[in-house]
Amino acid sequence: MPSAVSTLLAFAVAFLLGSFPFGLWWGRIFGGIDIREHGSKNLGAANVFRTLGPRHGIAVLLLDAAKGAAAVVASRALSGSEVVAIFAMLFAILGHILSPWVAFRGGKGVAAGLGSWLVLAPAATGLALAVFAVVLALSRRVSVGSLLASLALIPLVYFLSDQEALHLRSGLAILTAGLVWLRHRGNLVRLAHGVEPPLWGRDR
Repeated sequence: MPSAVSTLLAFAVAFLLGSFPFGLWWGRIFGGIDIREHGSKNLGAANVFRTLGPRHGIAVLLLDAAKGAAAVVASRALSGSEVVAIFAMLFAILGHILSPWVAFRGGKGVAAGLGSWLVLAPAATGLALAVFAVVLALSRRVSVGSLLASLALIPLVYFLSDQEALHLRSGLAILTAGLVWLRHRGNLVRLAHGVEPPLWGRDR
């Protein structure tokens, strides 16, 4: 059983890693802009994609996913506990959403959650990622893909992940989806009014 110190340290490291605003830093270094002043003003990869181009958006997506994965791996190593590693995923997402680097106004947590879940439940997350890809291809909207993939993750985690701490994993999959939907409430309003912009192209 991990000590209280190692558990707290694991959570702190997960939050810190999750808090790195790669979208902001990438925009400043490679685009000479503050990404928060362009497009949707979000720090995420989708806004970087629209503002600076596909290769920049993909780079930020990979970095944000990597920090989520690193948070889980580091927490597991620090605590020696799979339960602590599972909770660390939540701290990584919260770090992304409530980043102290940007006055606690971070991104939506999707990419950080993706990286974290790829470590915790790779098969389930891979299939949820496939759901995202199909929905994105059909709708051209990242928000729709993210929302539906987060819902798909819930049963996928339950049926495909390891039996160790299964109910905890399933509960946090539900919580992850709840956070994703909460952070996309503005997108939901735009979708309801038919004004959510596509990632590429234009609506007819």
